[in-house]
Parts: sequence; structure tokens; C-alpha cells
Amino acid sequence: MKKQIKALLLFSGGLDSLLALKVAESLNISVTLLIFKSYFFDEKIALKAIKENKLKNPYLIIDFSKKHFQIVKQPKFGYGKNMNPCIDCHLLMLKEAKKIKEKEGYDLILTGEVLNERPMSQNMSVLNLLEKESGLEGYLLRPLSALSLKPTILEKEGAINRKQLLNIKGRSRKVQLNLVQKFNLQWFPLPAGGCLLTDPQFSLKLKDLLNISDKADENDINLLKIGRHFIVQKTKIILGRNQKENEELKKFRKEKDVLIEMENYPGPTALIRNYQNSLPSQDAIQKAKELIIAYAPKAKGKNDIIFHQLNI
Repeated sequence: MKKQIKALLLFSGGLDSLLALKVAESLNISVTLLIFKSYFFDEKIALKAIKENKLKNPYLIIDFSKKHFQIVKQPKFGYGKNMNPCIDCHLLMLKEAKKIKEKEGYDLILTGEVLNERPMSQNMSVLNLLEKESGLEGYLLRPLSALSLKPTILEKEGAINRKQLLNIKGRSRKVQLNLVQKFNLQWFPLPAGGCLLTDPQFSLKLKDLLNISDKADENDINLLKIGRHFIVQKTKIILGRNQKENEELKKFRKEKDVLIEMENYPGPTALIRNYQNSLPSQDAIQKAKELIIAYAPKAKGKNDIIFHQLNI
């Protein structure tokens, strides 16, 4: 009896990865979904795609946050439009997938990449580079564009019928949307993407953070997701934009951070963090007070404001 091929699919939950799964399964390939999470994107979209499309495939969630953050800080192949090192990121995923492939005995790695869908990170030279740099030459199958790419070893051996693979190219989604009906997919996310590194405003805040600190950690990154951010020399001042964010700021507080809020007027809480491993200066604290008043309409022009300062 012919042995069933076992494959790992890099699975984001997006339309292309869903279609790659369905094409592979139409070839009787047993597919395990490999879901990555980091400080900048999580597993929620992938898990929703599994649930909404009633997928029965086994899946693995890989938290590669620390490794991913290192390439975000110094990407070998550079950034996209914002702080997104897409080539380095995808290469890291492939390398992690290769480790699992070798350890668990999978035959193949699958991705939902489409040739030239993203001109900078999915052109022919980049796809070839990723295959070579990851050490997966001959073992990396992109089902949606396979007919425009070199055949894998399993295709050459006849274990995979190459004629049943696809030849999708370019940025148009017309072919993919037609395949949604063919495979009866019930849900897929909009193609905007779930990675914060593609967001211009988040990218600016991250760039500012990395300019003042080479020791930023998960707490610092998560803090970028809320509040208004200001920098005074090597100190950051973050203001909550609403009551919920005011409470969240308190949860992010580190040992040498200072929290300031008004006792007698509604307004933002300020978290002050010095990135030279010391307490914030009095100048930074005074600046935080000025910013609090500036973003508290009911406190403007008042001379009876009482500030409450909370140190650990």
C-alpha cells in the first residue's frame, strides 16, 4: 500500500494558507498546521479559521517571540514598507518548520505563498532564496504556484501528481476567490494582515523605542499597543487614552517606573519609564504632569490640581 505523505503547513488562517491546505488534501497529503505567534501577531486568526471552516487537522502553535524580535531588530534582508522584515520572518518560520520536520519525520513543508502576489517578498528570486537559505531545497512545496516553480523531490518521484497543483501568479485574487466556492470555505480574513509590524503608527513607536533602548522586552513592546507615547531624552511618557488604558498602564509598571494621575480631575494616567536603568528625572515627571493637563479638558486652566505619584 502506498505510504501517505505527511506535511507541515505554515498556517496563518489567511485565504492562501487555507487554499494551500485544500489543494494538498486533494492530493491525499496528511497535513498538520503549524501556527506561529510572536510579540507582533498571535494565533487568533488561525484558530478562528480552523473553527469556522471546521478543520479537523492537528495543529501546533509555536511561540518564537524572542527569536523573532531579534530579527526585527536586525534583519539580514531588510524591512518592507514599515518595520516588517517579511523575508527574514518567513525564513525563520521555515527554519523552525525544518527542525520539526526532521524531528517528527514529516516528508514535506507547505506554504501558501503565491508567486509575485507581494512584489518585494514573494518574487521568484526571494522564493528561491528562502528555499535555499532554509535548507529545504526539494522539500518545500507551494501548492498555489507550484507549476511556475521547480518541482519538489516528491513530484519528481511521482509521489505527488504535479498536474493537480496550481499556477496562480500575481496580485489579483480572482482565482483564489473562485476556489473558495470549489472548496466550500466558510470564512477567511480580509487580506490586510494581522502583523503589527505592517502598521505605520506602531512601526514609528517601535522605531523610537529601539532608538532609545537596546534591551527592550515583551513588556515594552506590549506597551506600544496602547496609549499616547512621548519621549524626553531617554525617558518615555505614556498617557492612557481612556479609563481602560489607564488601568492597563498600571499593570505594565516596572520596578523603577513612576505612575502619575490627578486626584481631583478626570484625565489620563501617565506611566514614566527611564531607559537608562534609573528613576525618571524631575524634568520628566514635570513634563508628564504638563501632558496630563494638556489631555484633560476639565483640568485646563485650573490651579488647584492635585497629582498623585505612585512609585513601587
